[in-house]
Amino acid sequence: MGFLSFVGRVLFAAVFLLSAYQEFSEFGVDGGPAAKFLKPKFHTVVANISSHTRLVMPHIELKHVIGAMIALKGLGGLLFIVSSSLGAYLLLLHLAFITPVVHDFYNYDIESAQFVQLFTKFAQNCALAGALLFFLGMKNSIPKRQSNRKKATKSKTN
Repeated sequence: MGFLSFVGRVLFAAVFLLSAYQEFSEFGVDGGPAAKFLKPKFHTVVANISSHTRLVMPHIELKHVIGAMIALKGLGGLLFIVSSSLGAYLLLLHLAFITPVVHDFYNYDIESAQFVQLFTKFAQNCALAGALLFFLGMKNSIPKRQSNRKKATKSKTN
């Protein structure tokens, strides 16, 4: 069972690790294609937050956001492979921030092709988050191993 669990964690983490590797190799000086794709969506989210909360959002360089997401995916994926809860939490943090920003199906008409595509990817990310929550729940429900201390034997008196 342990080997199958390891293979499952490797396959699950491969989604994040391969994505992080691709974004890292294309990063460049400005954040690469990910920055060009994320820029309008990121500004829309910042504008919505500012208008709804009436708070002035500080200027954040998009390449720093993308660098942080690469680090979360890479480190989280590697730690998840070795069955670390911290890795699962890092991947959950990545999904919590990136899913509503990148897959913004709510900004499109329900009849458009973009809506269907974005909603499908949004649901897939929600399923990944659910799998991570399941992993954390199972990991926390298994009791810690008891040490193999022998109980002190009582001497028998006859």
